[in-house]
Amino acid sequence: MIEEARTFLWLNARTLEQRWFEHAFDGGSADAVVRAVLAYRNDDGGYGYGLEPDHRGPTSQPLHALRALQMFGQAGAPDQAESILTWLTDTCPDGSVPFGFSTSKDHPKAPWVAADDQGGLLITSQIAAALHELGVTHPWLDKATDYCWREIEGLEQTHPYELRGAAMFLDAVPDRARAELLAEKLKHLTPSTEGYAEGEGLDPHEFAQKPTSVASRWFTPEEIEKDLDALQTGQQADGGWNFGFPAFTPVVNFEWRSIATLDSLLTLRRYGRIS
Repeated sequence: MIEEARTFLWLNARTLEQRWFEHAFDGGSADAVVRAVLAYRNDDGGYGYGLEPDHRGPTSQPLHALRALQMFGQAGAPDQAESILTWLTDTCPDGSVPFGFSTSKDHPKAPWVAADDQGGLLITSQIAAALHELGVTHPWLDKATDYCWREIEGLEQTHPYELRGAAMFLDAVPDRARAELLAEKLKHLTPSTEGYAEGEGLDPHEFAQKPTSVASRWFTPEEIEKDLDALQTGQQADGGWNFGFPAFTPVVNFEWRSIATLDSLLTLRRYGRIS
């Protein structure tokens, strides 16, 4: 399984995902992952240039900052969060992060990527989670954390991606007692998929990204095992995995498939399905 994925990634992946794979499975350098991410950094401390495949163009955007933070987490490089925190302080001073800034209006992006400067839980929760996973402390993160608590506590309607972001936040935030209480509340929410592409959605392992996740209790053990079986057999003949949403331009098909391949392998490893 890993050998076939390696071939797929050497044939199709960006340098970043190749370096990520080497670090995760071949003992490769964490610094090499960091250097690959830094190639996307702008002078303002943010990230651009399609680091997150669905948002093209050079301008610094929240989706790119999120992907950079997640990669720094994979590489164990918390010091690299400093420039992003400075950028977030300048662009999102209240601690609420939009899906996209209007500075990207003249550049290509997927049709579902809003660029309206309106903050929300969807991206704020994931960025806050990534920063907590890195173990950093910062006044901006305090504001973002307070915002996420308020939004999740008041959540009555949601969609799968927002619910996943909330689960990621609850998995990472230091206040475990409060997180457990809110996770129990979210267990009873039914996310809406109105407006989604046919068949698009998220599977149990995408909410419960590790066995200890608060979201693991949203599913029965049998549901988790069935889902992991499907994930394990989802590797395609070319060695890669597919992703569960449309590719809005041809190049992102292989960019997202490379990310999906690494995510699949790492999930299977966290659940003990591969070594």
